[in-house]
Amino acid sequence: MDRLRFKLEKRLTPSPVMVFIIPLVSVLLALLLGAIFLSLTGQKPLAVYTIMFTDSLGSKYGFTETIVKAIPLALTALGVALAFKMKLWNIGAEGQLYMGAMGASWLPLTYPTLPIYFMLPGMVVLGMMAGGLWALLTAIPRAIWKVNEIITTLMLNYVAILWVDYLVFGPWRDPKGSNFPISAPFPEAARLPELFNSRIHAGLFFAIALAVILAIIFKYSRWGYSINVIGSSERAAGYAGMNIKRNILLVMFLSGAISGLAGMAEVSGIIGKLQHGISPGYGYTAIIVAWLSKLNPLAILIVSVLFGALQVGGYAVQVEGVPAAVATMLQGTILFFVLGGEVLTNYRVRLVSRNGEERK
Repeated sequence: MDRLRFKLEKRLTPSPVMVFIIPLVSVLLALLLGAIFLSLTGQKPLAVYTIMFTDSLGSKYGFTETIVKAIPLALTALGVALAFKMKLWNIGAEGQLYMGAMGASWLPLTYPTLPIYFMLPGMVVLGMMAGGLWALLTAIPRAIWKVNEIITTLMLNYVAILWVDYLVFGPWRDPKGSNFPISAPFPEAARLPELFNSRIHAGLFFAIALAVILAIIFKYSRWGYSINVIGSSERAAGYAGMNIKRNILLVMFLSGAISGLAGMAEVSGIIGKLQHGISPGYGYTAIIVAWLSKLNPLAILIVSVLFGALQVGGYAVQVEGVPAAVATMLQGTILFFVLGGEVLTNYRVRLVSRNGEERK
């Protein structure tokens, strides 16, 4: 009797239905797995999920806090999506966010008397430059020597976080801050305007504008077409005369710059200073958001709101004795099922015999 085995066969054209269904099923399976975990720990899953939903989306305050969390998630996810479109695996959005926050903070801490029409544009430029140049450190060895950017971008996250810690514990620490690791407060001119009488700030417009711009670039521009071709096959792109090295450098720089803008928006719109732990992991969650959105910039805006609600809901359930880490657990399980679903979307499972004959 022939031994049977499973074989993955690449689909020529992934099913549009599967592309839509898989992310939805991934979320449902993650919620189901989370419910099982909560039940095993003595919690009532329906009650926990109800609290998470009502406290994040069921009230004005909860909804505004969800949007506040969604802004840095959307910006970092847009930066990640740009790199992923060209199969550049930028895992360093967290570090690029920190460097963007650092770059933007330099201006109000050094020249606190600048007027707002110089201060805010300057902070935007410096934040994006810092994030972009940090990403460029990994793009150069990737373009020239084919060094794997996954490792370098991931490792530089820790360097960036520790560098910001050094600044707020050392030379940038506020002498009036009672020895806390914080910088001096920003002047009013360095604060992004608040919207709707809430903590939602003008960084929301950054996210919406960039999502629209990237959507147009991906779908209608010649450069967007080049990004897709290089991502699909560098060899084919080279035969077509596309400058692969230049595009690697440009895409990684812009990817980091967008994440750096997220850091600028966070310190200017929410915190009002540079401090230890400015991000609860936005850059890492952005990877899940980008994949769940299928790298669609407009879908990223929607999914960012859902993950913002998940974070706000995670904090809310602590009142009921449930660890806030349940939100992080759900994010991880969603990513697990999304990646597993990608296999079913792009590959067909065949049952074949040892000699290669397919079995029905």
